[in-house]
Amino acid sequence: MQFLNGITLLLVYQLVGEITVRLFALPIPGPVLGMVMLFATLAIRGGTPAAVDHASSTLLSHLSLLFVPAGVGMMAHFDRIAAEWLPITLTLFLSTIVTMVATAIVMQVTTRWLTGNARETQEADHD
Repeated sequence: MQFLNGITLLLVYQLVGEITVRLFALPIPGPVLGMVMLFATLAIRGGTPAAVDHASSTLLSHLSLLFVPAGVGMMAHFDRIAAEWLPITLTLFLSTIVTMVATAIVMQVTTRWLTGNARETQEADHD
């Protein structure tokens, strides 16, 4: 029963995200917004309910099964992928580079921000 409660809660957040995106015509996927809402709720609560923890652990243990449809889709459209291999390869390569650069910048900014806050806290404690 705990799994059913947890998966229901996860699907409700996905549904709320989907409805919000369609209602306000937002340019992001509904499940992503639902995940952000779930994250905010869990951060505010300060922990994960047991039902959500159980459902998410179960889903993650079977994560490899979720890649089967993607693999089948690649095999079904192999001719198209083979015909357009150059744009696909360039897109994958460039998006990987952009993602790595963006991640490095965010990490540097966050590290400087956290280091600065830690330094200010230490200085305030010494005063």
